Amino acid sequence: MPQLRDAAARLAALNCCRLTPGLTAAEFAQVEARYGVTFAADHRAFLAAALPVDDDRLHGWPDWRDGDPAVLRDMLDWPVEGVLFDVERNAMWDPAWGPRPDAVPDRLAVARRHLATVPPLVPVYGHRYLPAGISGHPVLSVYQTDIIYYGLDLSDYIHQEFGGPGLSRSDPAWEPVATVPFWRDFL
Repeated sequence: MPQLRDAAARLAALNCCRLTPGLTAAEFAQVEARYGVTFAADHRAFLAAALPVDDDRLHGWPDWRDGDPAVLRDMLDWPVEGVLFDVERNAMWDPAWGPRPDAVPDRLAVARRHLATVPPLVPVYGHRYLPAGISGHPVLSVYQTDIIYYGLDLSDYIHQEFGGPGLSRSDPAWEPVATVPFWRDFL
């Protein structure tokens, strides 16, 4: 996937983070087994070309090689925890979950049960995510249930977040389409 090698090269030219050698097949296998996720082919190709890291390990690039496992787990849990926050405090309720219980603990229990079945999201950078195992998917910015498109795909996301050549979000050709169940319903 040459465009993803180009995206890594763009990051290097922009000097916005430190690039370390890309993840190896063994490292991908270790990360996927440890955290129970599968990187999409485009995300995998990007991280195999170079692993971006920076000093802000909680809000920046996830360091899949040397990162604190608790921080990586928090980044992976962020999308679901954000939905739970909105269920608890902001009246969010998915009609597919059935009738909304009156008591907050009951609402949270039902929401947790349903959220355990939604496709996991894998952090790209901060609260920008790709769905596990779905290549070519738009990058999503996830903050509780405020979810927006942040890139047509991973390569476009690098342009949108960090600069370089690419389409503007105001360009009529910039039309991302999310396919991942549950998460697409918030867009």
